[in-house]
Amino acid sequence: MIALYTVMEGVIAFFLITGSIFALIGSLGLTRMKDFYMRLHGPSKISTLGVGCILLASIAYFSLLDAGPSLQELLITIFLFITAPVSAHMLSKSALHQKLARDPRTRGNPQELQEDEEHSIEEAPQGDSKLP
Repeated sequence: MIALYTVMEGVIAFFLITGSIFALIGSLGLTRMKDFYMRLHGPSKISTLGVGCILLASIAYFSLLDAGPSLQELLITIFLFITAPVSAHMLSKSALHQKLARDPRTRGNPQELQEDEEHSIEEAPQGDSKLP
């Protein structure tokens, strides 16, 4: 029985250290990156993984103490992994809509940032539709 507790304490310590390292790297990415689009990756991807590892350690610890998994922590973990990508997507779409300036080192050339004069929003309707 003591060997089980020792192994579980090792697993909990591993998740805590791993989660702390990921959260630290995500925070450093948030402060060190040059523009908004690069800065968005730190908290949305790496920090989410770090907090997820810490929550897994918490689930393992309290299930070891109470002899059953904690439902609240499991729900927090699920909520975190659902909302973080959605909020990052909404922030990036908002930045693209506002035509936020980007650093030249940012990879890719999103369609929303290109100045395209041949397509406009107020084009004339096509076909025989009677709708305006």
